Amino acid sequence: MTGTDSNASRYPLLAAPQVQLAGPVNEQMYLNFKQQLGYANGGGPLVVSITTLGGDPELARAMADDIRLIREYNGRETLFLGKVAVYSAGATFMSGFPADKRWLTRGSRLMLHERQMSSTLQLNGPLNTLRYSLEAKLAEIEDSIRIQDEGFRALVAGSQVTFDQLKQKASSAWYIEAEEARDLGLVLDVI
Repeated sequence: MTGTDSNASRYPLLAAPQVQLAGPVNEQMYLNFKQQLGYANGGGPLVVSITTLGGDPELARAMADDIRLIREYNGRETLFLGKVAVYSAGATFMSGFPADKRWLTRGSRLMLHERQMSSTLQLNGPLNTLRYSLEAKLAEIEDSIRIQDEGFRALVAGSQVTFDQLKQKASSAWYIEAEEARDLGLVLDVI
């Protein structure tokens, strides 16, 4: 029996995901995701595949939350299949699935990094009011870090990677080959 035959017999559901996503994580992907979920409302496990170079982390979190709600409220098993590239917001989406319900295809890569921000803060007005502008921007940054850390914790839950290891590696882009992701327990297996 070859490795492919073995995977086909062990994971037959992964051959035909009901929800297939590709491209940037944006509003269009989210609408496509919701539409495909509507068509896949039958029984049995729900298999979702994604290929993405990244995108909007908040939309990725929203899609992950939809998956969580399906699992918790409908009791439906949800399976994740990453194909080719699961970068940035794609990994955020992947964190919505338990580690033992995640797979990657051979040759796929994960890319994890800290959230990014590009912002210009213009200080204009009476000096006594400028403090509020600075405090508001600082609060935005601190909240974004809390959200990022929640996602990092969900991503490493059930794996051999600690939260602190991920934080250290994610300060610059951390590329992880499929087999390494499996060995680290970030995914169950490579198909």
